[in-house]
Amino acid sequence: MVSNAATLLAQSLIRREVLDLHAYHVPPSAGFIKLDAMENPYSLPESLSAEIAASVAQAAMNRYPDPSAATLKAKIREVTGLPSGIDVLLGNGSDELIQLLALALNKPGATLLGVEPSFVMYKMIAAFTGMRYVGVPLRANFSVDLMGTLRAIERERPALVFFAFPNNPTGNLFDSSALEEILETTEGLVVVDEAYYAFARESFLPLLGKYPNLLVMRTFSKLGMAGLRLGFLAGPAAWLNELEKLRLPYNVGVLPQLVAEKLLEHHDVLLAQAAQIRADRAGLQAALGEIAGVTVYPSEANFLLFRVAGATAVFEGLKQRGVLIKNLNGGHPMLQDCLRVTVGTPQENERFMNALKESLACD
Repeated sequence: MVSNAATLLAQSLIRREVLDLHAYHVPPSAGFIKLDAMENPYSLPESLSAEIAASVAQAAMNRYPDPSAATLKAKIREVTGLPSGIDVLLGNGSDELIQLLALALNKPGATLLGVEPSFVMYKMIAAFTGMRYVGVPLRANFSVDLMGTLRAIERERPALVFFAFPNNPTGNLFDSSALEEILETTEGLVVVDEAYYAFARESFLPLLGKYPNLLVMRTFSKLGMAGLRLGFLAGPAAWLNELEKLRLPYNVGVLPQLVAEKLLEHHDVLLAQAAQIRADRAGLQAALGEIAGVTVYPSEANFLLFRVAGATAVFEGLKQRGVLIKNLNGGHPMLQDCLRVTVGTPQENERFMNALKESLACD
């Protein structure tokens, strides 16, 4: 049969490291209170939605987008207050930017180094691109093991190092002085991934230009633009000019550029929603902390990591009650019995807490 022949041919031609991978799984969420993907739960004001709709109606969708996205880049510089002399590279979400970096730095034998547990795409994209990956375990409290990381850097000589700041899936901010010591020590490129910057109290953006091997990556997905798939990398032109050579033409479409520009004109609306999420996070963290048998970890992101015995059974109990969160149990040894919940609206958080208590009572 053709299907059998195609399977044999694919397995003979595709790289072994790709065959050994599992595709990134996104579970179906229809009918659930969706608290599994770190999305902003708040809708836009009707007036802003109408303004965007009017702009979209006039969009030149029969034309290719501006390949340089000059207007959008200027708006990003304005709202983020980037230091002078720092350039911007846009990506179709941060995943594309991670892949560009791995492609650019993957000389024969090159290593990508990260900490674990952290964002799974660092390791996956290393495999996609054929780059060697080394993961350095975090401490038991999910902080950076500075000495262990420095030893790994000395031993492995990584070309590329990633730190999620705050970290996903643990939610904590790493010690910025430790990351600066790593920046000063390593000869490789260090990328600080600030996907959750809107919910955190620290940023490495002001340090751009101080270290020649520092780039900062952000996505607007968590701020309320998940559907647009827009990320950016900020750093000196010496780096970004080279990475531009690998960026596929027209990687950010007409509609993402147009809508993102309009939303960034109303950046204050998105920041107000982020402030509400931070307040909701504090309330949800306190409520989780009151449940016997639940350990909730500090977070500066828009989600909370918590540990509970029988986590997979609890996860299934929540699903049966219409609430979808993220089951991390089995994903990494340090995440045994861990679950991750996105901060939702107050009503969604209440539904989650009620479902959690019912699941625990039935366990």
